[in-house]
Amino acid sequence: VIRGVTSRFVLLYGSQKGQAQSIAEGIAEEAKGHGLAADLSCLDQNDKYNLEEENSPVVFIVSTTGDGEAPDNALQFVKRIRRKTLTSDHFKHLCYALLALGDTNYANFCNCGKTIERRLQELGAKQFYATGFADDGIGLELVVDPWLEGLWNAIKGVLPNMASDRSAHLKENAEESSKHTSACDAAASAPTESQSRDVGLSTVLLASSLTHSLPPLSVSALNVPTLPPLYLKVSLQESDTCSEVMINVAPYPEMIYQPGDSFDVYCPNRTTEVDNLLHRLSLYNQKHCLVNISLIKDTKKKGAQVPSHIPEKASLHFLFSWCLEIRSVPKKAFVRALVEHTCDSVHRRRLQELCSKQGAADYNLYVRDASLSLMELLTAFPSCSPPLSLLIEHLPKLQPRPYSAASSCLRHPGKLRFVFNVVEFPASSERLVKRRGLCTGWMFDLIHSGPFSMENTESSDSLPLPKIHVSLRSSCSFRPPSDPSVPYIMVGPGTGVAPFIGFLQHREETRKTHPDRVLGNTWLFYGCRHKDRDYLFREDLEGFVSSGTLTHLKVCFSRDDAVNDGSTSSAHPTKYVQHNLRRHSRHVTDILLKQNGVIYVCGDAKNMAKDVNEALVEMIRDELKVDQLDAMKHLATLREQKRYLQDIWA
Repeated sequence: VIRGVTSRFVLLYGSQKGQAQSIAEGIAEEAKGHGLAADLSCLDQNDKYNLEEENSPVVFIVSTTGDGEAPDNALQFVKRIRRKTLTSDHFKHLCYALLALGDTNYANFCNCGKTIERRLQELGAKQFYATGFADDGIGLELVVDPWLEGLWNAIKGVLPNMASDRSAHLKENAEESSKHTSACDAAASAPTESQSRDVGLSTVLLASSLTHSLPPLSVSALNVPTLPPLYLKVSLQESDTCSEVMINVAPYPEMIYQPGDSFDVYCPNRTTEVDNLLHRLSLYNQKHCLVNISLIKDTKKKGAQVPSHIPEKASLHFLFSWCLEIRSVPKKAFVRALVEHTCDSVHRRRLQELCSKQGAADYNLYVRDASLSLMELLTAFPSCSPPLSLLIEHLPKLQPRPYSAASSCLRHPGKLRFVFNVVEFPASSERLVKRRGLCTGWMFDLIHSGPFSMENTESSDSLPLPKIHVSLRSSCSFRPPSDPSVPYIMVGPGTGVAPFIGFLQHREETRKTHPDRVLGNTWLFYGCRHKDRDYLFREDLEGFVSSGTLTHLKVCFSRDDAVNDGSTSSAHPTKYVQHNLRRHSRHVTDILLKQNGVIYVCGDAKNMAKDVNEALVEMIRDELKVDQLDAMKHLATLREQKRYLQDIWA
């Protein structure tokens, strides 16, 4: 209670992969320490909140998925507030704040949050705290942390006045909150303080090393974040019963899955990297010891708990191999904690700079290029010696990697197939050594070395195959039409063709068991670099065409001159899939606009998906003879009807 006024506020989230939900749950937990009570609900839990009659402040935490779409659990809410029957004063009683999560590697940055905010204001709602737009491409915490710091005063400031003169208070509060969130806006739009001082400074920033700061930073007073409190107590125990089995992985021995489903592959950190880190921490001789983890009795960290992804009776080596992410760029809170365990004054100063607001440009450089890991940080600062408890507290969970199923369980019962490219990060002035992607590099080594080598299949028939741990990630919407007579288009360059192999295998097997079914036309637009080197599933695709399962196959090769599906002319080059889409614009638009067909796009979000989207807008514009805005609205309608579906990644 604040001077007789209720301290309650409503906290609503829309989350696709759990980030927005996690932030909302953290806010709800931290609210208790500020004397506030948060009514936490997901946006699709209509029975738990009622915005039409809400007289308390409302805080929204929403993410954006796909190509600017709302998360699945926020779709219905967005549809409700977008109804044209709602009047301009529908939410005139509502006071809100909003934090939007997005990624600038994708199109339509924070589009869901922007859509909700725009519609709330159109319906008369008033903002009591400036909106934060957090970018996962450079690090959500750059906006989320300062936004959360100012949220509590904003809520406390608006609560006492909402029952009396709310509008007068909002005007004053908006002025105060805009001052606080100026840093958030600057971070979201990318310019930095350093860049604004000197145009030529960006070149110097790129050339600066990890251990040497720029003169303006080294002589300035730094705004260093507060030291996060310790909350874990960790001890090591000699034991012969340590668990070396995977955890939290739902087994799928029957391998039953649907076309469009993907699988999370769980892979360990490389043994050499784990051993090097344990050597650096002087723990290598104890790597087989049992790790005992408990909470510090008098911890001051609210909501502290032992990490759920760490199993009981696990060895130290297992912990760093399977549970903790050791190659991601350390968060600022982690860097700040390392300062307290660094002896050398120069090293301490540089670590303070990296986690301060003034050193944001340097830190963001490492985040952008993924060029700084814990091991590289400890190598650069040899006087830093963090305790084991600090690493377990701050190192994130080792995340599985998703791969689309490139098979159908009707064609290959009990088996799963998927395809991957080996990701490589070359050495540079910022990255100390060349390295490969964790999961793709691990799988490549698994199938190209030892008795399990693909070149030694005959000699390895009698040997047990290596095991990898997977769990099903079922797709809600990225599936072929339930009605086989509906025509559909597939766009999947490179490994993006994987789910469509499953689509077509499933279609072919279904056709065999139901030969009387009427099938709609299917188009596949596929592209790769070289026809003779990386034309994936060539025999399968040509077989689908021969059997009539795939009606039209349009292939292009970006690095081969004058080589394509046989129809290229110099006037109409088909270097990429979007070029082939434009060449067949009449057929594509006819399927989408007249035959109620579906289009699927799978692959790279940053370039391909964006270019394909632009091509579709142009094709619809030209076909319907409308302007660009109307064409975009038609495409948005296809999205809402689940007839324009994407499975894309950065």
